[in-house]
Amino acid sequence: MIDCGEGVQIQLRKLHISPARINHIFISHLHGDHVFGLFGLLSSLGLMGRKADLHIYAPEKMEEMLNSHLSYFGPLPYVLKFHIPLPGERVYEDSKTEVHAIELMHRTQTFGYIFREKDKLLNLNKEKLEKYNINIEERVKIKNGADYLTAEGKTIPNKELTMKPWHPRSYAFISDSGFKSSIASQIQGVDLLYHEATFLERDRKLAKQTLHSTAKQAAEIALRANAGRLIIGHFSTRYKSEQEFADEAQEVFGETVAVNDGDVYSVPLKREK
Repeated sequence: MIDCGEGVQIQLRKLHISPARINHIFISHLHGDHVFGLFGLLSSLGLMGRKADLHIYAPEKMEEMLNSHLSYFGPLPYVLKFHIPLPGERVYEDSKTEVHAIELMHRTQTFGYIFREKDKLLNLNKEKLEKYNINIEERVKIKNGADYLTAEGKTIPNKELTMKPWHPRSYAFISDSGFKSSIASQIQGVDLLYHEATFLERDRKLAKQTLHSTAKQAAEIALRANAGRLIIGHFSTRYKSEQEFADEAQEVFGETVAVNDGDVYSVPLKREK
């Protein structure tokens, strides 16, 4: 989960997502609309009988805030493990995915996060495997790039036995932030980018004062980053239509969508070139 605003438990129920499936929570910053739901969620997980550790990645003051809360409403029947991100640092890694923190520009310490799948091994050509009667041990070597030597001493090139793997997908979450061009280089080539777009360009001055971005600025980041697709949100209620944000961003970056609660966006699989 990324950020945990007020009403998060209601949203999870609406979307039929079990809170028990959440093991890692990434918090961008400590403004209320991004953390007020966390306190209730942690308590509910405890009442549900959670035993597994829960990992929280957030600015360092988050631990102090939660410890204060738990002094009144704790203890929890599971362990909270805190991780304080550092700009550019890999904050999480498993066998398939890694997550890096990106320093943003807001009124308090704020992080964005980029999620990247790890490079995949080569895919095996089943017809060729059967043709040469290749055993399991040799298949593992071939997936890692090795050629195959037949019993007759003939070398079969790896490229004949394999296909390019699926392109490792990536998603970047850029929370509240003033326009910061250096973000683009840190998320270069990202498949799906969420970038806040609190204001329209006509209120660019206000965006700068409050350290937020306009829809056009979000699109400029997507363009510079060579992103595959841009989704924008965090719209100010001063505007009547979310379509205004999409229209403004699309003038700069055509593959832009304005988000709505409950929308689902997927990153299609594609072969490596």
